[in-house]
Amino acid sequence: MKRLTRDEMAKRVARDIPEGAYVNLGIGVPTLVANHLAADKEIFLHSENGVLGMGPAPAPGEEDDELINAGKQHVTLLTGGAFFHHADSFAMMRGGHLDYCVLGAFQVSVEGDLANWHTGAPDAIPAVGGAMDLAIGAKQVFVMMEHLTKQGESKIVNHCCYPVTGVNCVDRIYTDLAMIDVTRDGLVVREIFSDIDFATLQQLSGVPLKDGTNAHSTNADTPGGSAASRVV
Repeated sequence: MKRLTRDEMAKRVARDIPEGAYVNLGIGVPTLVANHLAADKEIFLHSENGVLGMGPAPAPGEEDDELINAGKQHVTLLTGGAFFHHADSFAMMRGGHLDYCVLGAFQVSVEGDLANWHTGAPDAIPAVGGAMDLAIGAKQVFVMMEHLTKQGESKIVNHCCYPVTGVNCVDRIYTDLAMIDVTRDGLVVREIFSDIDFATLQQLSGVPLKDGTNAHSTNADTPGGSAASRVV
């Protein structure tokens, strides 16, 4: 079964971020999106540690140890970029000033509940961090994750069994197999990235899905206003 790599997933997410958007990229895999944003688009990347106007990752040997994102990864700063207090950064997040955030996840429910900070594993450090502020504060929440766990179980579930980061907050799910919108009418598959058909995706997911790959979606149901399509 063909799957997108994490880098290919990031490239697909980047396509749906429009000109002029203010965006937070969550810790981990979502930070790869920064490397695929079109150079001719003015998009403002925000980091919760107090940075606005980040660019892609620096070239090897050009890292600045004082220029990092919330995940302590080295970043670059575009012309006009700014630094500010941590409290101001969280005020931006909580005040609805971010258009999009892209977060990783352990689970997403059919209702758009997000679980992305704790699996209940023994000795794990509980640290939800700013994810809960982003999940509720951003105008649109995109999730980027593998479709299945290492054990082959779907990460899209009827109800999250891990601690929930935010309730009814996810608008769109990007996995290595498909792009799925969380709508008032349920989960709608907009694109299938793999060589599988809809029936197989439905079986793998284990939750009710609607096939929207051949219909044009509306801005109300589809974050970013993308038209539905099929990519194999």
